Amino acid sequence: MDSGGIGPPAPVVARLAPTPSGCLHLGNAVNFVLTWLLTRRAGGTLHLRIDDLDRARLRRPYLDNIFRVIDWLGIDYDQGPRGPDDFLRHHSQLLHLPEYNAVLRRLAQRPGLLAASHRSRTEAPGALLPLDTPGAAWRALVPPPTAVRWTDAGQGPTQVLLGQEMPDFVIRKKDGVAAYQVASVVDDLRLGTTLIVRGLDLRASTAAQLWLAAQLTETAAFNAPRIQFYHHNLLTDAAGNKLSKSQQGALATGVLGQERGAVLGAVARLLKLPTEAGESLAALRAAFEVAV
Repeated sequence: MDSGGIGPPAPVVARLAPTPSGCLHLGNAVNFVLTWLLTRRAGGTLHLRIDDLDRARLRRPYLDNIFRVIDWLGIDYDQGPRGPDDFLRHHSQLLHLPEYNAVLRRLAQRPGLLAASHRSRTEAPGALLPLDTPGAAWRALVPPPTAVRWTDAGQGPTQVLLGQEMPDFVIRKKDGVAAYQVASVVDDLRLGTTLIVRGLDLRASTAAQLWLAAQLTETAAFNAPRIQFYHHNLLTDAAGNKLSKSQQGALATGVLGQERGAVLGAVARLLKLPTEAGESLAALRAAFEVAV
């Protein structure tokens, strides 16, 4: 499957897409700033889209933390909730369950595309069951030779062997609610997203979404010729050593327990900008906008 393209049409539409299942860590904050820089340099529109379908892990303090981190970073966004209460009333993903369910029903009509399974994410593959099996998740069955290719704005020509890396990913959870790979595609199509910024560890998810979206005419607009993907390298410290997620978010307050300079410095290193660019958000933006 070749999903290559040369980039999105103007204007750029991007999004911040945190999950309120824990306090945001350094990696989340770096992604926010990088997305903001790319969007503002392009004169685009930035949405705040909070992914709250995992209701078992959602906590009000985690939701509050998202808005606190955005304020702390000093970045802005153009569309989306203005606070936790506004989000819960007007922007929750629960308001879009009918849209997700419509896509799930259409996918279920494709012969051989889906099967149900009781196994957890960490268990070995087990028996595949009919889709009407109670309490089972729905999984998309990726043919073994499937490879997804696109030209990545951050990494260049990219290929993911999806049939090996994610051969049967979940699209509907055991509770009957749409899983991330479906909800994210539907949400991005609704927002008109044309730029998606993610960490390099999410390339397989991008490939899964591109492959899944191509299965239906309703979601086929989610493709690399229309949407530009920018996968940034994983975080390193000043010595170039990769940071683990536990290192990024070990404090109870997440990234808010660190110096803001740690975030700006990490973004400057990712973008290969001079060290002094990480001294302030204004300096970072100025250096980025003149960089080639």
